[in-house]
Amino acid sequence: MLNNFSKAALAVLVMLLMCSCGLQLPADPEGTLDRISNGTLRVGVSHNPPWTAVHTGQDPAGREADLVRQFAAGRGATIEWTAAGEESLMGQLERGELDLVIGGLTKKSPWSDKAALTQPYAEGRAPDGDKEEYVMASRMGENAFLRALEKFLLDRKEQG
Repeated sequence: MLNNFSKAALAVLVMLLMCSCGLQLPADPEGTLDRISNGTLRVGVSHNPPWTAVHTGQDPAGREADLVRQFAAGRGATIEWTAAGEESLMGQLERGELDLVIGGLTKKSPWSDKAALTQPYAEGRAPDGDKEEYVMASRMGENAFLRALEKFLLDRKEQG
């Protein structure tokens, strides 16, 4: 058995070895953050005003669409929008065809087994008066991308 000192020493050794190998944490196994920087951010959007509004022949509108535009601009990325229902978008996200899904998703989202949900970045009220916490969905495992998006969102946290 390792004592506490041995465990701490082993943890430090592992961290030093990872750093010396050039491994950075958090990591993106698929390189999402690097790919979108000065590249293309693939965003799925479902219609859910005021968070998102989808109209044929127009780019999406709404609070979340505006936030995504700001995030992309900060990374020098253009946005490729895909409008569909949540189920279709989550399937595309899971297969790596999208980087992000927006559409007024809440912390209680049933998609948490298919996507990495951001920390809540906005609050609002459901029609029944209950408090809602709003999130966005990114591809599981793309932790550097998720961290950058969460930092951006939390810096702009709003009360809806």
